[in-house]
Amino acid sequence: MIEKRMYFLLRLLISDRLSLRICSLVGFIRLLQNKKLCDNKRFPLRLRDVQYHIDDGGDTTKFDAHYLYHCSWAARIVAENKPSYHIDIASTLWFASIVSAFVPVRLYEYQPSRLDLSRLESKRGDLLCLPFRDQSITSLSCLHVIEHIGLGRYGDSIDPQGDVKAAAELERVLALGGSLLICVPVGKPRICFNAHRIYSYNMVIDLFPKLNLKNFALIDDTGTYYCNGTPEKIVEQKYACGCFEFTRLS
Repeated sequence: MIEKRMYFLLRLLISDRLSLRICSLVGFIRLLQNKKLCDNKRFPLRLRDVQYHIDDGGDTTKFDAHYLYHCSWAARIVAENKPSYHIDIASTLWFASIVSAFVPVRLYEYQPSRLDLSRLESKRGDLLCLPFRDQSITSLSCLHVIEHIGLGRYGDSIDPQGDVKAAAELERVLALGGSLLICVPVGKPRICFNAHRIYSYNMVIDLFPKLNLKNFALIDDTGTYYCNGTPEKIVEQKYACGCFEFTRLS
């Protein structure tokens, strides 16, 4: 019975999306046949150069609120702290690349990226075994990463405690008075295998028992950014983004 219902819903979803695509394609063909475009002498219109982009219109520019806001949040904190250098563990390359414009960045990834930018070093590193001494890093980030560890999404081994182990490594290397920036999905706690985990506020705090929370921001389900988030707001969310700055006081 469950399989039949899933099949029906899948067919319905596909048919709705197909209808929207057909309408979009019709609109695109009408644009392509516009006389002003066809008679343009400056740039010849050739079918082999045609590219289908019909969904980019609208009154406002669309963007991924999770990634735009969490990277902006973290970059502003690094800029305010003014460390001599910053260590990033496998966050989006956009974040590390932009921050390197004003602070030297050492980016560690399981699969290093070939980036050719001044003040940005890309190195190999394993989040479950970081190549740093205990309490040696003063400025550290790991944004939208630990929720994936141990789910096999990126070829890693299945480990239900993978995120816990990753958090313990980040906690281990953070120096006294240092800043650790963490971003993870928050809302009703659950695992969306094999994409990611979604945490409650307290679950994130419990991942770093030896650290103190200094700053918390939230990007909610609607894409609204709260620079001063509250734990109560998370309870209302399904898939929001929690931005946590931790520090070590002792």
